Amino acid sequence: MKPAIIVLNLLILSQLGFTQNKVSISIDDVPNTRLYEKDLYESPLLKKLNALAIPIAIYINEGNIYKTDSIRRNFELLSFWAKKDFVTLGNHSFNHSRYSQVGLDSFKLDIIKGESISSELAKKYKKDLRHFRFPYNDLGKDSAQHVKIKQFLNKHDYQISPFTIESSDWMYNRVYEYYLNQNNLARAKQIGQAYVTITLEYFSFFEKFCQEQYGRSINHIYLCHDNKLNADYLDQIVKELKQKEYQFISLDEALKDPVYKQKDSYYKKWGISWLYRWQKSQKDRIKYIKIEPSTKEIEDLFKQINQNKNKTY
Repeated sequence: MKPAIIVLNLLILSQLGFTQNKVSISIDDVPNTRLYEKDLYESPLLKKLNALAIPIAIYINEGNIYKTDSIRRNFELLSFWAKKDFVTLGNHSFNHSRYSQVGLDSFKLDIIKGESISSELAKKYKKDLRHFRFPYNDLGKDSAQHVKIKQFLNKHDYQISPFTIESSDWMYNRVYEYYLNQNNLARAKQIGQAYVTITLEYFSFFEKFCQEQYGRSINHIYLCHDNKLNADYLDQIVKELKQKEYQFISLDEALKDPVYKQKDSYYKKWGISWLYRWQKSQKDRIKYIKIEPSTKEIEDLFKQINQNKNKTY
């Protein structure tokens, strides 16, 4: 083979590797002890993740351990998560409080309290505990709050965990569980499939966004939650993404992408994607937020169910 052709082939292969779609799956509000008790002390989500054999990151709310009477079992559940080789550990605070509401001093205590068990499990299983994700991705109500909490986290060797894609799974889950509780399995299945569809649409949307903004694919981080919906449908999302040739990577691998070195220019409390936070102006953000895949149908159902709990839909 001629040298010029060899060089050309290497360039093509290099470019293909550079543009490979990659994603890290991150799961908030672990462990879901309410669900654990309901499922007779089994975790279907963890069982499915075992079978999927992909790296994930979990963000722990230690306060969940004390939300049912089965504290010992709940502690064991968190241990089951922590000891898995494919799991990266993160702190999600103890009480899952909103930083913009409770203020700096209360929130700092919540962070420290939220690592008391997790740090011991990290030591036991020879892992780090250096990732922190804000509940509601609320980094503060203004630039002053943003700066102060970042200084505190840096001092305590925490790295703020970003995300690039999420699909309001918490809202779909509320509606999904509502229909399951109504024994309307057909409607629940429709909601589950709608969740899968909208998630894939968000992936396509943000892939296009990255091509427009950066001229390439990036290492994405997908945010979802430890809930019934993902116990039943996250494996389907993973399967669909694999068919789209996504590679599943660890959180640490995802964060090696230079895109995560950008400055966060967003100083409000709303939990938007970091792809928006990195944009220079609110005008640029609004441009893309307005054309995101629509979740209006599920938003309307979510509101109706919460306002009229005794009615059926």
